[in-house]
Amino acid sequence: MTPQEPAEPPPRAEPPPRGEPPPPSAPPGAWHGGPVTARARCVLAPNPGPMTLDGTNTWVLREPGADAVVVIDPGPLDEAHLRRVLAEVEASGARVAQTLLTHGHPDHADGAARFGELTGAPTRALGRGHDDLSDGDEVRVGGLELRVVATPGHTADSLSFALPADHALLTGDTVLGRGTTVVAHPDGELAAYLSSLERIRQLTGDGEVATILPGHGPVVPDAAAMVAFYQLHRRERLEQVRSALAAGAAGVEAVVESVYADVPREVWPAARLSVAAQLDYLRLSAPGA
Repeated sequence: MTPQEPAEPPPRAEPPPRGEPPPPSAPPGAWHGGPVTARARCVLAPNPGPMTLDGTNTWVLREPGADAVVVIDPGPLDEAHLRRVLAEVEASGARVAQTLLTHGHPDHADGAARFGELTGAPTRALGRGHDDLSDGDEVRVGGLELRVVATPGHTADSLSFALPADHALLTGDTVLGRGTTVVAHPDGELAAYLSSLERIRQLTGDGEVATILPGHGPVVPDAAAMVAFYQLHRRERLEQVRSALAAGAAGVEAVVESVYADVPREVWPAARLSVAAQLDYLRLSAPGA
């Protein structure tokens, strides 16, 4: 089957004011998945929460008219969700050819083994015993073309997947549909995360990526604006951490209490991980380190 010609990237909206994220394409509770691009459909896992937003996005990718699909992040070990994903694929007259993981966190990957039993399809990822994907690899299924983009930082094994025909990037937890993500220290590392954000910025700058299909939250129609916000947010957080240290805060907990005082305490466990990553980054980047 001959792949369709890549669509022209959509025009960009006016950028949001400096320091503010672009408005989400759906407010909390209003994102339910469904078809998003000509090739991407989201099946939302039933695991909403402070860290997972509306739930984990399981992405089903299919070249129009093809009889085989790629599934990205089957999600948690939830039998009903996994069977729903499979039922939607089969209802469209297709089969699952491959399952890909953006990273190994349980809300994305715990259902992978069971999903493999249901579908008979292989699971591919970076690390976690699946060392069969690396940066720049191409995945081709039924005319669908994906390119692997290594985006470590949230975790050491984080991958994104470029979908050139739709000018889209599936980012897992590297960029979310609302809010910002955690750098999950010690596996996650801030210098790597900043480099990954810069790499995604370059992809948006040359027009290859216009839309982000995240691991949680709604689709991001203005990828460039969201990545610019993420980069600014990280710079601001680092300055806040430096200020807290200068004011006498000592250790992760004291910095969290100072810097994240206006953040709900239910997400402080994630804040502690990010602060630990920021302290490590500042220590390693200090003169003479």
